[in-house]
Amino acid sequence: MTRRDDPTPRPPATRLFLDAPLSPGAAVALAPEQANYLVNVLRLGPGASLLVFNGRDGEFVASIAEATRKACRVAVGEASRPPRPPPDVHYLFAPLKHARLDYMVQKAAEMGAGALRPVLTERTQATRVNLERMRANVIEACEQCGVVAVPEVREPAPLAAVLDRWAADEPARRLIFCDEAAAAGSPLATLAVLSPGPLAVLIGPEGGFSPAERRRLLAHPGVIPISLGPRILRADTAAVAALALVGAAVPGLWDA
Repeated sequence: MTRRDDPTPRPPATRLFLDAPLSPGAAVALAPEQANYLVNVLRLGPGASLLVFNGRDGEFVASIAEATRKACRVAVGEASRPPRPPPDVHYLFAPLKHARLDYMVQKAAEMGAGALRPVLTERTQATRVNLERMRANVIEACEQCGVVAVPEVREPAPLAAVLDRWAADEPARRLIFCDEAAAAGSPLATLAVLSPGPLAVLIGPEGGFSPAERRRLLAHPGVIPISLGPRILRADTAAVAALALVGAAVPGLWDA
């Protein structure tokens, strides 16, 4: 337990993404919705401390320099954490509908995915993707979970087109295919022998991959099929399970 008289400094509880260059001494005017959140929701005033980051320059301690009901400006202080690249793990997934997609995107960002890539499969139910909403969910997850490097959000693409260009676009990236029809076995044993390097994790739609898609994936160079167990998982649950397995099993993955 922490004693009330413990003099150890505590980091600020509020953490905010700022889409602006950050360095000690910089002054940044907040977007109206951010100003409203700090001033009217959290009721913070001049002098209040917070942490700020932009996904490029690292994380900094900052303080509110000016605050009104409609505007707020923060002064950037010393760096609290240096910049770092995201783990070189791409998360490929068939889009879901509404709140379940929000949940999956947030959890993928929290689990350490470096890029989120929607892929359209034969059985994908939601073919229209709101990229701005996805980015907002990614940023919110990064703010809450202490992530410094913000994952990239890519445009949706048909799975077939992604596989057609894989050798040209991703020559060194292994593709971990979460295959619901794979034979039972330890995914940890399969993943633990992988050497360090770029990875991708692929989760299918609610109805699973079509037989033609599965045949093509299993025949594709660099594809590593794994089982997530005997139960049929919802796609958003499978995302958390797969990324947790990859993070636990692949040596050095989170060291980047």
